[in-house]
Amino acid sequence: MKNTIVFALSSSVGLAKDICKELGLELGKCEVKHFADGEILVELEESVRGKHVYFVQSTNKPVNSNLMEILIGIDACKRASAASITAIIPYFGYARQDRKAKPRQPITSKLVASLLERAGADRVVTVDLHATQIQGFFDIPADDITANGLIADYFKHQEGLGEIVVVSPDHGGAVRARNLANALGAPIAIIDKRRPKPNVAEAMNLIGDVDGKTAIIIDDMVDTAGTLTAGIKMLKDKGAKAVYASCSHGILSGPAIDRLKAAELAGFVCTNTIDQTENQKIYPEMTVLSMAPLLAGLIHAVEENSSLSEVLAHAFDD
Repeated sequence: MKNTIVFALSSSVGLAKDICKELGLELGKCEVKHFADGEILVELEESVRGKHVYFVQSTNKPVNSNLMEILIGIDACKRASAASITAIIPYFGYARQDRKAKPRQPITSKLVASLLERAGADRVVTVDLHATQIQGFFDIPADDITANGLIADYFKHQEGLGEIVVVSPDHGGAVRARNLANALGAPIAIIDKRRPKPNVAEAMNLIGDVDGKTAIIIDDMVDTAGTLTAGIKMLKDKGAKAVYASCSHGILSGPAIDRLKAAELAGFVCTNTIDQTENQKIYPEMTVLSMAPLLAGLIHAVEENSSLSEVLAHAFDD
């Protein structure tokens, strides 16, 4: 992989370093500068001419700043004659704006897809998009890989869980819950909820049985944890003996960590699509799983022109 370079931008330095370690590569040299007026400059400190370049950058908070960094970095590589440019965006910001929920609303995730293409990206890689249909917003190859196997592997190696039921926090996540349940050989339950306004959810009813079982909630993201804590309370009221919560993206905005602590979870599991270094200092009980092996496998598959689906299928074989 002598023609492969992996660059880290501000939000995903740790993850990019881990990916490079998996691949046996040195992290590419670049500098990101933020000026006093808010402008951003990404300077490449090594040649990319004829190279296959990979940027690793989640577009979490500060969303707009992180998005501009990867757009500017892609443009820099394009103008420096890189052979190909892949944007690895483990957490894809604006994914929740994937449709017009009411008149005169934008479809911002489509706008972001267009910006990445126009900047010069040849391929985009994401992890557990909020809506998988967002892949269709791209006219370039777009691979959306899932952390479900990683999360399933974690729970397979936990002792004393007893009888398990996998819980979807809403109807939209039923497929995700079913996939995890199949991996764990468990049934599923679904929380029927309504959302009166953004970041506010009210748990209504439970479809399924959790009485006397260990409930594992699976979601694509946890933001303010309002939805999650409402679901946890319902599951405990319905007789669950223990409740675990898991997600791909631990956004953990505002009161999220205080809410998770107060919920008395048996465990909270997320991945490092969003850097959790600071959150782990105040919430050391959380478990953070690394996406580096999966993303490194993806890069290797792309570089070797081999099957990505085979890499993902065998990633957790015992």
